[in-house]
Amino acid sequence: MNVIEDLMVMSSEQPLRSVVRDEHLLLSPPHPLNVPIKLAQEPPPLSVVHYPQEFQALAYAPPRGVYENDELRVEWQELNGRQPFYHRNADVDEISYQIAGDRTLMTELGVLEHRPGEFSRIPRGVAHDNYSRAESHLLFYIPAPVAELVPAQRESQPVFPPFPGWQPAPANEAVTWNLGAPGRDIIIFGTDEQQLLDQVHSDDRRIPMLRPGTDQGTTWLYGTDRIRIGLVTAGPGGERRYHRTVDADEIQYQAHGHRTLITQYGLVDLEPGDFVRLPLGIASASVVTETGDYLRLLSRGALPQVAGTSRTADQYSPERLTTLLGAEVHS
Repeated sequence: MNVIEDLMVMSSEQPLRSVVRDEHLLLSPPHPLNVPIKLAQEPPPLSVVHYPQEFQALAYAPPRGVYENDELRVEWQELNGRQPFYHRNADVDEISYQIAGDRTLMTELGVLEHRPGEFSRIPRGVAHDNYSRAESHLLFYIPAPVAELVPAQRESQPVFPPFPGWQPAPANEAVTWNLGAPGRDIIIFGTDEQQLLDQVHSDDRRIPMLRPGTDQGTTWLYGTDRIRIGLVTAGPGGERRYHRTVDADEIQYQAHGHRTLITQYGLVDLEPGDFVRLPLGIASASVVTETGDYLRLLSRGALPQVAGTSRTADQYSPERLTTLLGAEVHS
């Protein structure tokens, strides 16, 4: 069967060019070479990292690193109650995506309530703490400044008390660098919580809350010249079209719904809570079985996985693809 492959670059939604492909050849091992050289190593199967979206009452633990390079860190966090200190990033903007549950973000720029599906960005140098209720969220640490690419739905506001029952109490503040990873603290010290939150009255800046709409396709939310974060909404049907990004690694996080990802590194069924990494230059397409959405993160630098692998993709075969598509695949 012939399919279309779009060659993409990170900075454009228009393909560099579109190529007609034989899908079986696209996904199969190469033909034997008739010269004694090795052009590429046999690719490893695509690996999936999974964290349950349902809250599990566990002892407090720092956020779990999932992917990381020298300029970007992706973390998953589950929390119930207060985090143990206020946090101030020395080098990065901190973007979050709310997976499940509710979370109150308390900062020097005001208070912001998070509900599932919402994004926010804490600018570099702004102290913040969280009051969480059986929730989980993703964190993206990106060298500042990062720009919002869509208008805010709402903004942080001066709110006192920041949540019901709040009373100022002895607190610590941690200043961190190098992507805010555990063990990379510059210093930790005592702080006056009331005084810190009162800073909102002397600063006109606010923290924007972004919430994409329900239109089909990709909505890009944040960007720099080297990184983009967006949300894809997709439903069943439509053309199966392959994409190959030639200048960026891609991380995907399945937020809602199920789909099958077809790649040159194998085929894998994705469910809510799954992360997967598509290395630069690898072609992929999705078969969507129900309406859902997933996050896309593009990084010009290779973004290695630092979390444990939960499972790996199945090797491509015409039979597997036939079963998936419910149609004959011609080799």
